[in-house]
Amino acid sequence: MFEKSLKAYEEAQNVIPGGVDSPVRAFKSVGGTPPFIEKGEGSYLYDVDGNRYLDFVQSWGPLIFGHCDKDIENAVLATVKKGLSFGAPTELETYLAHEIVEMYDHIDKVRFVSSGTEAVMSAIRLARGVTGRDDIVKFEGCYHGHSDSLLVQAGSGLATFGSPSSPGVPADLTKHTLLCEYNNIENLKQCFKDSNNIACIIIEPIAGNMGLVPASDAFLQACRELCDQHGALLIFDEVMSGFRASLTGAHGLVSQKADIITFGKVIGAGMPVGAFAASKKIMSHLSPEGTVYQAGTLSGNPVAMAAGLVSLKKLKANPEIYQALEAKAKKLVNGLKDAATKNNIALQIGTRGSMFGFFFCEKEPTNFKEVGLCNFEQFAKFHHEMLKRGFYFACSQYEVGFMCTTITDEQLDECIKAANEVMEIL
Repeated sequence: MFEKSLKAYEEAQNVIPGGVDSPVRAFKSVGGTPPFIEKGEGSYLYDVDGNRYLDFVQSWGPLIFGHCDKDIENAVLATVKKGLSFGAPTELETYLAHEIVEMYDHIDKVRFVSSGTEAVMSAIRLARGVTGRDDIVKFEGCYHGHSDSLLVQAGSGLATFGSPSSPGVPADLTKHTLLCEYNNIENLKQCFKDSNNIACIIIEPIAGNMGLVPASDAFLQACRELCDQHGALLIFDEVMSGFRASLTGAHGLVSQKADIITFGKVIGAGMPVGAFAASKKIMSHLSPEGTVYQAGTLSGNPVAMAAGLVSLKKLKANPEIYQALEAKAKKLVNGLKDAATKNNIALQIGTRGSMFGFFFCEKEPTNFKEVGLCNFEQFAKFHHEMLKRGFYFACSQYEVGFMCTTITDEQLDECIKAANEVMEIL
């Protein structure tokens, strides 16, 4: 029963482009009508028709403790009663910054912003200001928000200066973006041969926007070494993986360290927030200390800071949460794999902490082109059949899934049972 969602979608399309405020929500990758959500509770979502779904999206990552966690909820309500926003500094910003920098031995200062896009845009500006260079290196399939210089498409060569992938983006801006194939070391080396004006490499060390595709250790090592050799900075975009893949995100799973880290989502526990962090030396270039300008009226919003502060403190006090979440993620994807194998369906699976992904294909993808060879029609059918059975997965094979603490083994067993039914249909 989706009558109310259908009506809500039709009404939304009259006043909102495509009926949604973020394109992936439109279900274009899988077809059909997106359910309009009325509320979340624990591990479940409830739509306007009263349908209940076990939620494996968790607002695209930030809800480690599920929907309406009482500790976070109480902190938000207490803060709201003092005011929503002041446009002035509060102690909550300092408290949350301390929680973050204490976990990294190479990070000294944090600047809070209002979104992941804003965090990445600011981090790149900072890298350019520090190095005095213009060019950046990014990778196919890594999404870093919708700022102009990052909306690029591949050219005909292996390493190429990017051209705009969206109308409204001037070529003069994207000409400073060199596009490289993810996990391709020789391609990356070619970028540095093509330009002596590279300010930084920006990478998702655990890519979550072409499905779950981790960078190999050798590839991250090449990123680090090339930056060191050429005087460029290395930026890890951990908007999705930060405090998700481990207590210190990808940094807790790989041996390489980035010069600048961008955060989002998780540090606000569901509130709009982002941040970028680096050493004292690098951050000293940022205004008002330095000349690299960045500002935002709602940056460090007290409600978002309060939510994030409670969430991070709970995670730091209970680091075993990550092992438990990873065990749940592995149980789920292994169950999906078994169900697929029984029905002669090729399925590749992967996890990184509480993040998980799966691809309908014969070989595990290592880059964006290989993900594009997967069976998207099969994924769309799987998604719809699971949705009908009350299981809410990311609505694109290019996205990842997330576990929360309130998802139980019994719920996972129910999901795996449903997946077996769906794989038989496929």
